[in-house]
Amino acid sequence: MFRQKTLNDVRQGMKQWLAEAGKLARGLPGKRRFSTVSDLEIDPLYTPENIRDLDFTGDIGYPGCYPFTRGCQTTGYRGKVWTFRMFSGLGSAEDTNRRWHQLLKEGETGLSTAFDFPTLMGYDSDSPKAAAEVGRCGVAIDTLADFEVLTDRIPLDKVTTSMTINPPASVLWAMYLVAAEKQGVSWDRVGGTIQNDMLKEFIAQKTFMCPPEPSIRLISDTIEFGTRHVPRWNTISISGYHIREAGSTAVQELAFTLADGIAYVQDVITRKKLDVDAFAPRLSFFFDSHMDFFEEIAKFRAARRMWAKIMRDRFQAKSPRAWWLRFHTQTAGCSLTHQQPYNNIVRTATEALAAVLGGTQSLHTNSFDEEFALPTEFAATIALRTQQVLAEETGVVNTIDPLAGSYFVEALTRQIEEEAWEYIQKIDEMGGMLAAIAGGFPQREIANAAYHFKRQVDNREKVQVGVNKYVAKEEAPIEFLKIDEKVEAAQVKRLRQVKRTRDNRRVTRSLRDLRAACRSDKNVMPGVIEAVRAYATEQEICDVYREVFGEYRDPGFY
Repeated sequence: MFRQKTLNDVRQGMKQWLAEAGKLARGLPGKRRFSTVSDLEIDPLYTPENIRDLDFTGDIGYPGCYPFTRGCQTTGYRGKVWTFRMFSGLGSAEDTNRRWHQLLKEGETGLSTAFDFPTLMGYDSDSPKAAAEVGRCGVAIDTLADFEVLTDRIPLDKVTTSMTINPPASVLWAMYLVAAEKQGVSWDRVGGTIQNDMLKEFIAQKTFMCPPEPSIRLISDTIEFGTRHVPRWNTISISGYHIREAGSTAVQELAFTLADGIAYVQDVITRKKLDVDAFAPRLSFFFDSHMDFFEEIAKFRAARRMWAKIMRDRFQAKSPRAWWLRFHTQTAGCSLTHQQPYNNIVRTATEALAAVLGGTQSLHTNSFDEEFALPTEFAATIALRTQQVLAEETGVVNTIDPLAGSYFVEALTRQIEEEAWEYIQKIDEMGGMLAAIAGGFPQREIANAAYHFKRQVDNREKVQVGVNKYVAKEEAPIEFLKIDEKVEAAQVKRLRQVKRTRDNRRVTRSLRDLRAACRSDKNVMPGVIEAVRAYATEQEICDVYREVFGEYRDPGFY
């Protein structure tokens, strides 16, 4: 990118500058080490020398062109601003439906659903395991009846919905598809995403149902079914977010997420014999945007470049759409603090700006009160307004990838990419991600990174405002959302009413057929959909999975 004379001049100038800077540094108190949140050491100054081997066409390029470092969309945000997708789910289906309508009225452009813990684990609200958890960390869903309430007056052919659900993803997706049917919306007009990423559950988030191998089989079934019948749906959101929230570095988040993606693609090709170009364009990704502004931007740019190389070179995908890494971003929940919670508004805005400058297609901004509970309507509105201010007032949509060519950003992008490739090579040498997880490799790497960062905070090598610096002696309390205990009683009552009034012979028949599909190599999705149409409960369907495939117990790694 640079002439040799320019590089020679830069080297000479850098020597002179370092000599002068060294003199000034001797007068400064103490010796300070500068590094990112992930502890990548940062040089004091970046010049053309740091990117002397960078090839513009091969490494940076143009938006919408391989290697997609600058984005998948040719027109960037000039063509379409990212989707404002606020994570929302609380209490009952009625409560969440009201929140959805309020957010859509305030300018949200896509829905995103949080489910309560029993739903996440595949248990009904009347299960003893669900006691005191119903509706607490998201919306409670037991049957299609709940989903009909949840989607009431939501135009499912016009609004896309993301559902953060993993072990029972096939069941909740089936409920969504049948709810659309009841609205008169055909499956080819329905758009959205199910998270459906079990590998990162075994690595980080830890919501389990079945062991890894059958879990991957269920995911491949959904990918195959979506490819054939629901063409606008993203049947998996390969998630780095929870890996990062568990304490990983940015490099680990990137490497482990892409390694998970490699495992899913390989399984679909091997198990389902699908052409990679047929299903890869509907794969989606989900990343964290943490507090280190430039590290996050570099991570997003490196992710697109790496995935394009993986799909083109490793899997021989021919379609440029199959090379795209399309991703949703959520600001870092782990960066929010209980202390001085209004500071979280500033943190979220900074993280959101990094996601936007990194080229995200969809964005959730955390509410300032989420360290305490599910967000209040007031806090969620501020979080949504944060995105709207970025889109409408800051000018960030005016030009595409405005930081391209920055000596620092390009050097950091390459550094993150190179270190992530090293992790992927190690995982390949272990036999792939399933083998790496079985050996506890990513789990231990994340645990070590989390411990290292905590030590840095405790030693004040890393500052958290209001936590280990600028601490307030007294703090005014804030109001936060509390879920009424009546929600659980009402939910159990509705569930029992559904069980009394449905055709239980039809339920039994549909569960028997699903069990047979699970024991064969047939795709389970038609059976799940028929069970949902019969108003079988989520747990009844998931109990079939547990019966046939067994239950997973985390072995723990130290």
